[in-house]
Amino acid sequence: MQLPSDTREELRRMSAKVMRGPARSRLALFSYGFRPFFLLAGMYALVPIGTIYWAMTTGLWPEDALPLFVWHGHEMLFGFAAAAIAGFLLTAVPTWTGTRAVSGIPLIGLVVLWLAGRAALSPWAQPASTLTQFFGMAFLPALAIVVAIPLIRTRNFRNLLFIPLLATLFLGEIAFHARYFGWTEDQVFDGLRLTINAVMLLVVIIGGRIVPAFTRNALAAMHRDVTIRSYPAVDRAAILSVVGVLLGDIFAMDSTLTGWLAALSAGLIFIRLAGWGGMRTLDIPLLWVLHLGVCWLIVALALKALWLLGGFAWAMNWMHALTAGVFGTMILGVMTRVALGHTGRPLVVPAAVVVSYVLVSAAALIRVFGPWFAQSHYTLVLAVSVAAWTWAFAICLLRYTPVLLTPRPDGRPG
Repeated sequence: MQLPSDTREELRRMSAKVMRGPARSRLALFSYGFRPFFLLAGMYALVPIGTIYWAMTTGLWPEDALPLFVWHGHEMLFGFAAAAIAGFLLTAVPTWTGTRAVSGIPLIGLVVLWLAGRAALSPWAQPASTLTQFFGMAFLPALAIVVAIPLIRTRNFRNLLFIPLLATLFLGEIAFHARYFGWTEDQVFDGLRLTINAVMLLVVIIGGRIVPAFTRNALAAMHRDVTIRSYPAVDRAAILSVVGVLLGDIFAMDSTLTGWLAALSAGLIFIRLAGWGGMRTLDIPLLWVLHLGVCWLIVALALKALWLLGGFAWAMNWMHALTAGVFGTMILGVMTRVALGHTGRPLVVPAAVVVSYVLVSAAALIRVFGPWFAQSHYTLVLAVSVAAWTWAFAICLLRYTPVLLTPRPDGRPG
């Protein structure tokens, strides 16, 4: 028997309401990859930074632990940055492939492996056993497998390049463990430097996709007449030049050759950025923060070139321009945008989050140039930089934790 159309419509509305009801009461943390990993990235952004300041000011650090700055560098990369990368890829791959997002038990398993890595390298759990080290290193290979499966199944070969990039990150972690846990007597290359360059390459590739696309779409939606220019030859050259910097730091670290490669990369990325209409986004925080992150990339590479080619003392902290400036700004910008877009919320950030964008770049600026301009006040410079960074991510956590923990307001999956 065919029901009347108005009855069918009423039943459909009732069914939708029933389906949405329980979902709205459940914890949504493990329903999509960006939720747990962006939350972990935001929380862990505070840990290595706060710990290094605490240890420097108190003089307390376990004797059996890794050297303080070595642990700090490892955790900022394999803890903070790796969580943000995982959140992005686990969210982007379903969009690229049209497949179901990793959720539930598999996603919990990835989170457990990430937490195991933090426990294995904890300064209060040293010296770690070899078994603990291997278990702590399992996160990146597991992430690569989870990302690769849908890409291969759907023949999405364009994005398979992220698998060798994840493998490069893992190679950096192997080199790190080999050096600091006595796996080999000779250091082949600097694992942390390799990892920094691999993350930089990820930023160049991903930024080259999302920054002009987000800018074009947003300005078009606002009916602003602006042309976003992309130059495929420049894009390829910029990526290859950064690959050159990565290889230079393996085979000719801190050499004149690597300095020239860094200068070339800075110039190519500047040409790239100049066509993306950044000046038209100054009233759109979700956009200008991404453009600012790319600006930091140009600054970091230029500082590296100036340090290696000219020995300018004020450029010596180029690595913090990469880690705090580029990674901090881009990660904060991407996390805040993706979290809004994938939970069905308007792409508008509150004023407090705009303050966090300013604070994270202020922290990087102070960390990069402060030690040179205020050489006799290093501890104060570090304290101000740590405070700015901490407030930036604390504000973001306060605003976004409810977004990441609760279901979408529209009741849709995500």
